[in-house]
Amino acid sequence: MGGVSVKDWRQSYDIREEPFDLVEFVPSDGVDLTREERESHLPGDFMIDTIHDGTCIPKIFMDAIQGTSHAHKRGLRKFDQSYTLERDWGADLVAHHLASELNKTGVQCFGHHRVTVARILMDFGRFPGNTPPKAEHLHRFAINYPFSHLLGYEHKKVLLEDYYDKISAQYERVITQRRFKIAIHTYDTYNEAGTQRPLMSIITRPIGYQTKSAMPVDFFDPMYPAVLSEYTADRRLTYRLSLMLEKEGVPIAHNYPYCLPDGSIEVRSQVWFFFDYLKRCFEQEYPETIENISYKKVWRMVLDTNLRSTESENLRSYLHMFRRAPRGEEKSFEDAAEAYRDIRRFMDRDDSRLVKEYRRSVQRPSSLGIEVRKDYVWEFADKACRYPIAPKEENAHKVARLLAKGIAIYLENDRLTYPSEFVEI
Repeated sequence: MGGVSVKDWRQSYDIREEPFDLVEFVPSDGVDLTREERESHLPGDFMIDTIHDGTCIPKIFMDAIQGTSHAHKRGLRKFDQSYTLERDWGADLVAHHLASELNKTGVQCFGHHRVTVARILMDFGRFPGNTPPKAEHLHRFAINYPFSHLLGYEHKKVLLEDYYDKISAQYERVITQRRFKIAIHTYDTYNEAGTQRPLMSIITRPIGYQTKSAMPVDFFDPMYPAVLSEYTADRRLTYRLSLMLEKEGVPIAHNYPYCLPDGSIEVRSQVWFFFDYLKRCFEQEYPETIENISYKKVWRMVLDTNLRSTESENLRSYLHMFRRAPRGEEKSFEDAAEAYRDIRRFMDRDDSRLVKEYRRSVQRPSSLGIEVRKDYVWEFADKACRYPIAPKEENAHKVARLLAKGIAIYLENDRLTYPSEFVEI
């Protein structure tokens, strides 16, 4: 992976004609795969991915904002700088080395997935929607500024339907086959206050739970147990990784300087995993409900963690906001409400035994984000990380090697060693 000089950094984004791969699979070192193999369900428990190191901006959207009368004044003037600041420089580099190092330890990992769409256009780690100007980092939506300001309705609709939804479909096919999802990100050197950030941070807690000790009901169904939001990954894995890095002189924080956005893939996938598990348990005990349309509606609603279904939104509104059912559909909504109550009773019975067992189960998938400081894995001409020069291969390789070693020790020594009893909180 090559770097860019201070002079030509503006050419680091790629205005693409359609079609191109929205999600690329990058094989590990020494792994030779055909295109068909890359797109198939490769074996292994790990998915490693990057969503903010993409460089592609579809030409259709660049043409659209170039044609707006106020484009130059509002957005395009600072477009190049915004692109550079938004990009997770070095994330792909670390992810590639991590997949390769995992293979060396004997952990099956044939490569990593990367979203190719540039973050300045669309952030797949957020809920679908429009980001207003000057939105705080954790309160953005998928359509990023300045595109959220300059694109018209039709182009925004295309962006979500032809890009966000297609990326989501590809991710779903992979994530559902994996036990561990590790997202690699890079962050700026300094906080807004001017304090320096640690070289690395492991992020495993949703911001909604961190601030309110509950998940926001605006996004996920309130049936989702709040206790499952305490962490999105096995804590023995996160602390094993921390110990490995700290022993080698790499300082690491937890859930700092920020937590997971509620719309992040890690949070959305955890909610999806639980409701999928609940659905399997419920249908195993009540197989007569499998083809029942009312129960199907409820399962589609709670599994709609990307918030892209109008049908699900209508049912959520009926159940939780007490709004009227659409005219002529009152009976079907009443039946769905009764199905919802059945499922809720099933989940809550025996003092929520099902939830407690799932929370501690080794079968519960882990999803975590790993942040690496940009200036540690990429050289910049300035302290604000606005002018990238070249990658720091040695540091990226060191981080990946230590992470892979920690993962291998966790799998061998930690994952299956549970005490006979837990102290419940």
